[in-house]
Amino acid sequence: MGNASEEFLVAAEEKAFDAKHRRIINYNIGKYDAAVERGLSRMVNLENAKRRQHVIKWRVMENLDKLLPEFESNFQKRGGKVIWANDAAEANREILNILKKAGAKTVVKSKSMVTEEIELNEFLEHHHIESLETDLGEYIVQLLGQKPYHIVTPAMHLSKEDIAKLFNERFGSPLDATPEQLTQKARELLRDKYVHADVGITGANFLIADTGSIAISENEGNARLSTSFPKIHIAVVGIEKLIPSLADLDVFWPMLATHGTGQNITVYNTILSGPRKPGETDGPEEMYVVLLDNGRTNLLAQKEQRQALYCIRCGACLNACPVYKNIGGHSYETTYSGPIGSIITPHMNGMAEFKHLSYASSLCGKCTEVCPVKIDIHKMLLLNRRDAVNEQLVTAKEKWGWSAWKKGMLKRKWMDFFSGKTKNFLLKKFFKKTWGHYREMPTVAPKSFSQEWMERNDFK
Repeated sequence: MGNASEEFLVAAEEKAFDAKHRRIINYNIGKYDAAVERGLSRMVNLENAKRRQHVIKWRVMENLDKLLPEFESNFQKRGGKVIWANDAAEANREILNILKKAGAKTVVKSKSMVTEEIELNEFLEHHHIESLETDLGEYIVQLLGQKPYHIVTPAMHLSKEDIAKLFNERFGSPLDATPEQLTQKARELLRDKYVHADVGITGANFLIADTGSIAISENEGNARLSTSFPKIHIAVVGIEKLIPSLADLDVFWPMLATHGTGQNITVYNTILSGPRKPGETDGPEEMYVVLLDNGRTNLLAQKEQRQALYCIRCGACLNACPVYKNIGGHSYETTYSGPIGSIITPHMNGMAEFKHLSYASSLCGKCTEVCPVKIDIHKMLLLNRRDAVNEQLVTAKEKWGWSAWKKGMLKRKWMDFFSGKTKNFLLKKFFKKTWGHYREMPTVAPKSFSQEWMERNDFK
């Protein structure tokens, strides 16, 4: 077992039995569930919308080699610049080049999971450039020195009391401050930063091929401020975020909002198509889009599993997953947690180190059921498990164990070979540690079902 999987088991067990964590996460996901149920009830034909999104994203993945150059060409026509980055190191290097050329010392960032993926904040800090998160949730976890807990709500694991305590320690605000007062305090602290920042960095929810634009959805207005005030705007976007046409937003925007937060549509939806034109009152003087691969083409090459790239990062599968709800986002030790993280991380960061995530599932199928783009998530988890076996990434002990299990399960004689007492002994001997010291071992009945059946029905 690798280090990542061992750390995962330790962290997962700790969080699963942390009563405070369970209370906060259940409360926050409970509020989400209620909002999403209301939001989905307003959809006239939800299944049809899901199918439509699935087909659009299927078409994108099958034609990525044509649509990406189309986006690049249209964006450049409007004065924007496109940078292609094969991996995180290349993306960070290119961003640093832009910042150095401009003599930039301060950066404001709006919420972006892809910049978390390339660890941009840490990279810029190493090069003595201040990089400040402006999304309230991201700002809070940055102050705590933590990674985002959730794809959509980075500070979901914190109660309002935790945040009030943090603000009291850092900024002297009252310990009994209300969420509104805490938000107002953050607003005061951040507003000045937008005005004086040299560069604004964002992600993008969608890349629009036919207009050469990026679309950003948000609720706080911080992305608009991050792209309006600074002279340079850099958008870092995964190559899978493409949609063919501006008209496709009529389904993607409401579906993303409803599955993400339960809203009909997010408060601010912005389409940016390049730097400021003559006569325009705001916007950057220079705009760059960094198109990031970072393992995505590895997944694209897997014909059966490339549908994982259809993901629009709504976070619905995380909120539905019984495993995520017990162990939380930080246990995964990956940028993308929950079911979607479990299927894409092994392909993007290496099957050998992250295959264990595909086993961190009950295969209940709830993730597949709630996915707005109809990704067959639980099937993808099984395919990852298959790949791990085919690539000889399982231990000899695991192979022997499953071989013995298969032999026993295929023949009743072998299943009944050991008595219930012996089976209980074997369970305690070999599985007590992996079952976990918080749990009681299951007890096997003294007689098997077939033995009971034969005795009760007088079979000799």
